[in-house]
Amino acid sequence: MAANVYASATDAGSGGEAAQTRSGTGVRTAGATIDCPDVAGRLTSVPERARPEVDKQLALLDEQIAQAYQRLSTSAEQIRQDAGFADSAIVSPLKDKRAATIERIAIAIDRVADRPEGLEPLAACTVRDSGNQAPAPTASQGGGGQPGQGDGGQDQGTGQGQGDGQGQGGNGGQAGNGPVAADFVDIKSARPDAGTPRQQGGASRGSFATDCGVNENGLFNSDNIIAAPGVTNGAHHFHDYVGNQANNAFASDQDLANAETSCDDPGDKSSYYWPVLRLQNGTKEQDATSPGGGIEGNAGEIVTPKQVTLTFVGNPRDKVTAMPRLLRIITGDAKSFVNGPANANASWSCTGFEDRQLKDKYPLCPRGSDVVRTFKFQSCWDGRNIDSANHRTHVAFADAAGTCPSGFRPIPQLVQRIVYDVDAPSLGDGGRTTPLFAVDSFPEQLHKPVTDHGDFINVFDEDLMREMVDCINEGRTCGAGAGAEPGGEEPQEQPTGTPQAPEQEPTRTPEAPQEQPTRTPDAPKDGDAGGKPGDAGANGGKGQASKPPATGRPAPEPEPRDDATTTAPRTGEPEVYVTPSAERGTANAGGRGGSDGDTGEDTDGLGGSQAVGTATSAAPTPSVPSRTEPQAVGEGGLADTGAQLWPAAAGAVLVAAGFVVLRRARRG
Repeated sequence: MAANVYASATDAGSGGEAAQTRSGTGVRTAGATIDCPDVAGRLTSVPERARPEVDKQLALLDEQIAQAYQRLSTSAEQIRQDAGFADSAIVSPLKDKRAATIERIAIAIDRVADRPEGLEPLAACTVRDSGNQAPAPTASQGGGGQPGQGDGGQDQGTGQGQGDGQGQGGNGGQAGNGPVAADFVDIKSARPDAGTPRQQGGASRGSFATDCGVNENGLFNSDNIIAAPGVTNGAHHFHDYVGNQANNAFASDQDLANAETSCDDPGDKSSYYWPVLRLQNGTKEQDATSPGGGIEGNAGEIVTPKQVTLTFVGNPRDKVTAMPRLLRIITGDAKSFVNGPANANASWSCTGFEDRQLKDKYPLCPRGSDVVRTFKFQSCWDGRNIDSANHRTHVAFADAAGTCPSGFRPIPQLVQRIVYDVDAPSLGDGGRTTPLFAVDSFPEQLHKPVTDHGDFINVFDEDLMREMVDCINEGRTCGAGAGAEPGGEEPQEQPTGTPQAPEQEPTRTPEAPQEQPTRTPDAPKDGDAGGKPGDAGANGGKGQASKPPATGRPAPEPEPRDDATTTAPRTGEPEVYVTPSAERGTANAGGRGGSDGDTGEDTDGLGGSQAVGTATSAAPTPSVPSRTEPQAVGEGGLADTGAQLWPAAAGAVLVAAGFVVLRRARRG
């Protein structure tokens, strides 16, 4: 039954005809891939005026390789019949196309600077062994394989002699180009890593966390704005995006700056993205018949992360300096399977075993443990450039002691941790019982774990970036979930205001018993709605939801806050809270209760909505008499006492004067 799931996926779901033929038609190009030199890595200097054309041509090189790989994977029968078919029909035409494209790159640079040297030899490619060889099928096995064999039993067919094209193919995976059993290893067999470097005197020991969700918005595309700006499907595989919501190949710097963000703190509009993880379970996803998806071998169910942690940490040797706005960093190498491990930076592990990191294998986690991907980004910057021609030379890694290369300075290091609730696949039956999983990749990279990579564009608000640097350099723990640190101080002030107001209530009830129960809760509701002025999402909700009330408060906001705590007994005096109507309207927008919140009466029919700032200006007009009336009719006030005593006092003066006149008259 499981075999039929895979058959339906390759027949109609994961790229249609392309995916079906990629699995072969009785004969397979098992274990083969296209290996081409990386041109982008050789371009260490490209003038800004030539950059758009160069980026376009580099993306075209990737497209040419993808097309050549697809033709290779659908040409099994021709290759078997003619040993020279791959060279004459695939590799040679690819070389010609690449040579023309490389020449256009050289011309584009030559127009504005010195022509780059040594690019011409990079045009030649080869067909190479991938290591994913399939075992020879037998009548009883149907090519199903056994545990530990090269493809891990990935030839998922009908169980009836799987030379019918209904399986996964010699290279494994739902679309026939990986993963295979050899790509997985038990995490318990990995050696624990060495400890972290010892902190030195000038170290920056703090950390700053930002919470941007797990891509619950479902923002995916196969673009790459860093490596292939202006090119649709420049990555040839799908990415998860968190943070900036405008990220696609055509987003300008201004688009990124003006975009919405999924981060709790609206001051972080940075873009964080990485290849999606998929289960090879036969599911037809939204991109099953699209470029970057099924037709390029990226098939199966996209797994939403269980948790994403984004933390910026310091340097074990020196203080860090602020990242420049719009700094771009790519960590890892999406082509490291054919390029080699020089720039690879993949780290795979399991919860409970994160002292063991795998670089070129997917982990088999024990029951109850989750799969973890970790990216530690470059933490040294050249002090000048926000990007470079090969997207690498403007940043660098510090050495084991934390020392940056000469001319580079330490910056906060992004540590990106992504957790997935996926079970260890059943390798013995090729994933029939529990499906294999793998990251999306360029087609010819065969979903190898070593190709994992992460991308980051810094779109932090400059004030928030300074706050981050200060926090890290001062050895504090700040940001999301940091408690009393910056970003966490504001919420702690709200609870203190909440109990204080009720404590004062008994002392106020003789003065104005009707006003106190409604006025006292206003201060806590205001705090819940948005926090203190300047609070960037400190109350735990999304920053964009909480920030408008905080920044929309009237200028005298601190005074009402103090009244709610230290001067609450004076609430009978209307001049403390009653402000001109324009200011009262602003207070309502910010979440202060307005007139209804002050009197406890639903004068405009909106009920409790006034207390949370959803109404604007309907209530303030009737509020003035309702708040001043108690003063006019109050008992025992000075005004009442004076009104009753001054006639008596005048009469007493007249009587005294009469006595004086009478005595003088008698003496006379």
